[in-house]
Amino acid sequence: MKLDPRLNAFRQDLADARLQGKVEAKRFVTGRPARVSASVADVLSSPRPDAGLSSQLLAGAAVTVFDEDEGYAWLQADADGYVGYVAAADLGPREAEPTHRVVAPRTFVYAGADLKLSRRTCLSMGSEVTIVGETETRGTRYALLASGEALIAAHLALVDATADDPVAVAESLLGTPYLWGGTSAFGIDCSGLVQLALRMCGRPAPRDSDMQADVLGSALDVGPGELQRGDLVFWKGHVGMLADAETLVHATGHAMLVVHEKLADAIERIRPLYGPPTGFRRP
Repeated sequence: MKLDPRLNAFRQDLADARLQGKVEAKRFVTGRPARVSASVADVLSSPRPDAGLSSQLLAGAAVTVFDEDEGYAWLQADADGYVGYVAAADLGPREAEPTHRVVAPRTFVYAGADLKLSRRTCLSMGSEVTIVGETETRGTRYALLASGEALIAAHLALVDATADDPVAVAESLLGTPYLWGGTSAFGIDCSGLVQLALRMCGRPAPRDSDMQADVLGSALDVGPGELQRGDLVFWKGHVGMLADAETLVHATGHAMLVVHEKLADAIERIRPLYGPPTGFRRP
């Protein structure tokens, strides 16, 4: 069986030691653990700044690094197995385990526990941080990092806490710009939206829409009129989630945003380009 290079770390010169006997490579290595330290790390198709964007990793994501050269790390994400190149400067050691996850669409990291202080960065929903304490300033609770920086405590939840409704999570990102390969509240694509919405509800999901169409939940042998909230609609190269039986929430290059769109309108609009829906699934 041919292995998917998106989910298996192998090249002609180097491969993950776990793939020995399954692929051919000049050298097999055991990867080293690391963690994303940047707000968002781009996962590129090759180690060049102008390479195609394949995916993204959010702050706190655990990764396994197999090679590092000329400022780029070749790695695999622990959560969804995605393989690609990330700027080495966007990574740090895997030390303290994250304790909390960002549950607001976006949140600032302040220089200290005061919203009037300068912001150091901004984190997306789904980012993970290690909180060492809490404090209050003028009635606002702050969660503290070991660096002394602070986040709004109400924008965080314990790392193992989960939301109840993936559709509500997706709808909280309405208006987010569409970004091919994007996975964050700063820019996201269709499968990234589905993956993030399900992840926030404690449901792991593959990265790309073709992978999601193969394994998420169960396939439905129904027509569009028999669908319900939370069902997934797949086209060739696209996926959306139903807010109700007639309304899709999806990240679309047509609007270049996360939007609501009538399912019937989406089907007719997409049909001349990519054909009718290829399937429906209930995750």
